[in-house]
Amino acid sequence: MKDILFSLGYSPNKENEKEAWYLSPFGNETQASFKLDKRKNQWYLFSEGIGGNNVDFVKKYFNSSISEVLSWAKDQNFSSFHQQMDSLPSNYTITEVNEIKNWNLKKYLNERGLSKKVYPYLKEVKFTINSKKLYAIGIQNLSGGWELRNTFYKGSILKKDISVITNNSDKVLVFEGFIDALSFIELQEDFCFDVIILNSISMLGKVKNFIQEYSEICLFLDCDNAGIKATNFLLSEFSQATDYSFLYKDYKDFNEFLVANKSGFIQQEEAVLFCKK
Repeated sequence: MKDILFSLGYSPNKENEKEAWYLSPFGNETQASFKLDKRKNQWYLFSEGIGGNNVDFVKKYFNSSISEVLSWAKDQNFSSFHQQMDSLPSNYTITEVNEIKNWNLKKYLNERGLSKKVYPYLKEVKFTINSKKLYAIGIQNLSGGWELRNTFYKGSILKKDISVITNNSDKVLVFEGFIDALSFIELQEDFCFDVIILNSISMLGKVKNFIQEYSEICLFLDCDNAGIKATNFLLSEFSQATDYSFLYKDYKDFNEFLVANKSGFIQQEEAVLFCKK
């Protein structure tokens, strides 16, 4: 647990052989109320009355699922997670991958403010989970895994990783989810920039290797606590990074902004500039 906190940039305010005290990693405070029991490897946050183990911490910190937490831990090489990763069930099977044809999926995309303009970036994926047959729109990640969405399902199968849309540009746009990335593309007349989709805030450390060579990094992460933390982290790491969340500051994310404004949307000057090479 102490290694996890250190990897995220947190050092104890005070500690002894039995325990360590930190300022809350989940919010701002001036007095340390986050206690780590070093012998039990358990934490407790007195300011909120919550606690747990390392999985509970990372799950809350990144607002992620358990599978996403374990994927992040594997990339960070935290040995305490290995046994949990080995025990994950393989209860899913991909049966078919095609172009978008299903009417229900087209309807779902339309409800999210997305037109056929974004179809080339997606696939229609048929799969089974516990013998239940399902279908969803999907975007593949760099490890061959899939991020999947439909009206009733939101999840991922196979290995978690980032997704990349390449246009051989020296400018990259960073989004948290692929629906947000597609929402931005929907508004562009001529989209010509590279895109990196985290697919989970837990992929934040990995994405650093993919964006460091770009001359300009444009951040479009969510406006919740996890997204703000991730934005601030990338701004501190890269001088060429700029936060563009002000474009949708009154909404949770870019897609919520798109859906709310699509019917009478007038492109803001800042967004139009992205169309120019």
